[in-house]
Amino acid sequence: MVMKLSLKLRPTNDTADFLPRTIHAYLILNLHLNLNLNLNLNLNLNLNLHLNLHLHLHLASTTPISRKPESATILYLPSMAEQLVMRGTLEGHSGWVTSLATSLENPNMLLSGSRDKTLIIWNLTRDDAHYGYPKRSLHGHSHIVSDCVISSDGAYALSASWDKTLRLWELATGVTTRRFVGHTNDVLSVSFSADNRQIVSGSRDRTIKLWNTLGDCKFTITDKGHTEWVSCVRFSPNPQNPVIVSAGWDKLVKVWELASCRIQTDHIGHTGYINTVTISPDGSLCASGGKDGTTMLWDLNESKHLYSLTAGDEIHALVFSPNRYWLCAATSSSIIIFDLEKKSKVDELKPDYTAVGKKSREPECVSLAWSADGQTLFAGYTDNLIRAWGVMSRQ
Repeated sequence: MVMKLSLKLRPTNDTADFLPRTIHAYLILNLHLNLNLNLNLNLNLNLNLHLNLHLHLHLASTTPISRKPESATILYLPSMAEQLVMRGTLEGHSGWVTSLATSLENPNMLLSGSRDKTLIIWNLTRDDAHYGYPKRSLHGHSHIVSDCVISSDGAYALSASWDKTLRLWELATGVTTRRFVGHTNDVLSVSFSADNRQIVSGSRDRTIKLWNTLGDCKFTITDKGHTEWVSCVRFSPNPQNPVIVSAGWDKLVKVWELASCRIQTDHIGHTGYINTVTISPDGSLCASGGKDGTTMLWDLNESKHLYSLTAGDEIHALVFSPNRYWLCAATSSSIIIFDLEKKSKVDELKPDYTAVGKKSREPECVSLAWSADGQTLFAGYTDNLIRAWGVMSRQ
């Protein structure tokens, strides 16, 4: 048996405009298998098999920490005829569900924060009758919980609150292990670094603070900082380009070098205050949205604006799918699913709603989170419910 294996990578540029610093490649696998078989029945069989296999892969330029640096990872699945279908609801909060977080390490857990001053750890059963139930409520904040995140190991959570503090929670016990005191106004956003060693927060006091996990403030960013409320802060997951992205009511998206805490880029373009920013799983893209109803896509490696997508209404939250070319936007009227390959809106999600009384209003989605496997989109609403939308093939 003689086997020859040849491997060639041929880059293409058809999608380079919206996926910077990535390699869109064709993997051409030529397998020549020559078999010469001499059978005992005096039968000579010459079999020449030529297999030409084309695989269309999207290879990221960076590699997650959990993977070996030399291994390429497929970050996005090919576009398919799929839709999002309502799978169930979670009821337990008595105020708007302002933030949601999921865990790769514990796929059956969901964390939510609310205007009712609490966080809830949910156990997800995914049953048709009961999609999940509250496993534990986390009490401690004295005002609205504005944001929450889970550490990459799934053991801890961080929360930000209008009581001007952050809290670090041990999820197994529900105990607060650290309080972070230093902001002089409502804390609106919080984020863990990829290695869980650093924490960043943004506040209505117009500052961005970096903390260690012991609750010590290591640095406060004020030089060339935001001139209005800091509405959102996020660490990039890319260890090759360690940056912090922030957004504010001054209509700016700012990118900061983590090592020096100095400004790297001011992204200008929004015409209204910005509510949210989100970073793609490979750290190459950032999306921002707010009052002007426009989602702006930014290249974090090249420090430039790529293009904009119109949502048509104020944007409360944004999230990239972990394994599809999708960007989801929670607006004042619906959840919009953008296909980044097509640069167009491909789906719109609205819950069933029946008005009860003159003052009743259709619920708005104000928070979003994908399950780690990219099969479920969790959405927090102003009617205090969490709705779960599942990805299904179109019939």
